[in-house]
Amino acid sequence: MQYHLFLPIAANAAAERPDLPLLWWLGPIAALVALGFAFYLYRQLMGLSEGNERMQEIAQAVREGAMAYLRRQYKVVAIVFAVLFALFLLLSFLNLQNPIVPYAFLTGGLFSGLCGFIGMKTATNASARTTFAATQSLNSALQVALRAGAVMGMVVVGFALLDITAWFLLLYSLFPIWFPDNFISLAENPLPQITAIMLSFGMGASTQALFARVGGGIYTKAADVGADLVGKVEANIPEDDPRNPATIADNVGDNVGDVAGMGADLYESYAGSILATSALGVAAVGFKATELLGGKTPLEMGMIYISAPIALAALGIILSILAIYVVRSKEDATQAELIGALSRGLYVSSAGIAVLSLPLFMFMGMPNWLALWFVVLAGLAVGIAVGKLTEYYTSHAFEPTRHIAFQANTSAATALIEGLAVGMRSGGLPVAAVVIGIVVSFYVAGGATNVLMGLYGVGLAAVSMLSTLGFTLATDAYGPIADNAGGNAEMSKLDPVVRHRTDQLDAVGNTTAAIGKGFAIGSAALTAMALLAAYLEEIRLVLHELRGVDTLLVYGEAIKVTDMTVNNFMDYYAVNLLNPAVLVGVFAGVATAFYFSAMTMSAVGRAARGMVEEVRRQFREIPGILEGTGKPDYARCVEISTVGAQREMTGPAVVAIAIPVLIGILFGVAGVLGLLVGGLASGFSLAVMMSNAGGAWDNAKKYIEGGEHGGKGSDAHKAAIVGDTVGDPFKDTAGPSLNILIKLMSMVSVVFAGLIVAFDNGKGLLMLLLGQ
Repeated sequence: MQYHLFLPIAANAAAERPDLPLLWWLGPIAALVALGFAFYLYRQLMGLSEGNERMQEIAQAVREGAMAYLRRQYKVVAIVFAVLFALFLLLSFLNLQNPIVPYAFLTGGLFSGLCGFIGMKTATNASARTTFAATQSLNSALQVALRAGAVMGMVVVGFALLDITAWFLLLYSLFPIWFPDNFISLAENPLPQITAIMLSFGMGASTQALFARVGGGIYTKAADVGADLVGKVEANIPEDDPRNPATIADNVGDNVGDVAGMGADLYESYAGSILATSALGVAAVGFKATELLGGKTPLEMGMIYISAPIALAALGIILSILAIYVVRSKEDATQAELIGALSRGLYVSSAGIAVLSLPLFMFMGMPNWLALWFVVLAGLAVGIAVGKLTEYYTSHAFEPTRHIAFQANTSAATALIEGLAVGMRSGGLPVAAVVIGIVVSFYVAGGATNVLMGLYGVGLAAVSMLSTLGFTLATDAYGPIADNAGGNAEMSKLDPVVRHRTDQLDAVGNTTAAIGKGFAIGSAALTAMALLAAYLEEIRLVLHELRGVDTLLVYGEAIKVTDMTVNNFMDYYAVNLLNPAVLVGVFAGVATAFYFSAMTMSAVGRAARGMVEEVRRQFREIPGILEGTGKPDYARCVEISTVGAQREMTGPAVVAIAIPVLIGILFGVAGVLGLLVGGLASGFSLAVMMSNAGGAWDNAKKYIEGGEHGGKGSDAHKAAIVGDTVGDPFKDTAGPSLNILIKLMSMVSVVFAGLIVAFDNGKGLLMLLLGQ
């Protein structure tokens, strides 16, 4: 008996399991460091003062509303997960799926939900503390809000990396000991099976993220629309005024949508990019890629290519912690200077990745280490480019947003027209940046001779873009904390200078949120591109491992499934633009992106209508509200948003999960690939347009509130509020949800590959019935 990783292992299994590379262990170590640092920041936060009794009372009302919503959301999500878990168990029983998949799916959703819970708990505890810090200085408030946001950032990267490395350790080292005849075969190279199984963890994370994003987006925007339209436009009272019945619901919504929703969104982006890249790395060195082996076996080299994205992510965690401590601001800082302070942290962490990834790849012994270093640089450049372009189109420090404010002088209609134009125009350069990043990453990594290695490069670029997520998510989560802090200052009737400071942070938070959405959408495009190839690798494994298919006829030539290249699969399934199945898939993907967006927008509209009617009713029926002598029924507005979000969020999720399965069954692998391509191309562009248009409308309103074009209460201000109201579901519901839709459809296709292949080896039920 030999011992491996401190556990007994059979001699034959040990011979086939080389030790994990040393740098692989950076993953679990950095994950634990991130979680430990998050705990340290949380304890530090809880030691700060929440201010006076009124400030504490307001913060407690927001906390209770947020947690009540989250409990109800998780009950709905639990039912959906139970149904999907049972379905996956059935597929496993029918030998259409590996039996570990249902459990990996559950852990992905569990950790994603846990991140949302911890992030929202931290954010709701931080708002009043940020308000109190703002009574002292602008920098003090910035530090409290940013470090509270960093708790969310560190929890997301920590749990994601911990889940990935724990599952790999189980499947690679421990399951062969405990279940030597089941689950993972003791074949020469088990890595393709392991990485394919781990992709199902990504579907769990994506499913939970979609519920968090859609549900949270519906909640927050229903409350926001009701508070703005009736309170600010009709009743002419300030934002977050305690006389507004929807103001507590509005503050709760900032947390459930922009903290819990964004955290779950980027959790699945982060995890999905690492999982897809790992699967492609194994595939790239496993099929006649002798130039990449360097004298090692495919198993040994596959371990190195799996370790690279994990080690890169671990490096990003350490640099993100450093970045948090370099952010400082002066008391009289402008919006541009505050954005510069936050950007300094991004630049420091990105520069660290650029410098340290080169020796990291060299030390790991990767044959194409220099090419992959250039890929990392490309990913970082794309991330920064998308972020800065988003800042340009959404910050009121620049012309596009200021021109929307100028157009608000004429009417709400002209402000809306200009905002849509800015959103559409803003999609050009970010899409071009991502396209250039894909091309550079693919060909520099060696895609001209090894398609899978080229796509590994695309995936690694996505990992590098998200490697500093611990910091970028901190700057994103800090925005709603600053927004809530402003609401607390207004409702507590603190000195106007306090509200001025929190408004400064809030305005920057809108821009950092838009930048965060840009990162999420850009990385989603790169990850979805990599997942296309990962889907084909899943098809290969299902054919060979689950269905026992050894050879397929490609243009009359019998080719072993294990030896088929990407081009062989494309030929076998006739994936070309002359195949109607592909075209049907492309159109279905485009239509799904638009229909999904319509569902989420309509859901916000329906929920908002109920909120508007309730606020009007309270102003009409409760004596003394507008005079300040009567107390609004805040709880009723919280209940309306909660019920509306729960009722509306299931439909879009069902569409996102059902469409890939339906297309796959009817039109086979060719139809699914068309669907994913159509969804990626249209969903990416549409998401950029909607997110940036919404952000620009919001900051145009804030620009006017700063005293431009007549300031608060002017006709331009009222017109800008209408634009902001229309932009709310654009930027906080439909736009960000499209980012998840793109990847969820890919993940669903991967997990249901066994079912799709059951119909004529993946050619589709319709083709089978037609005898094609």
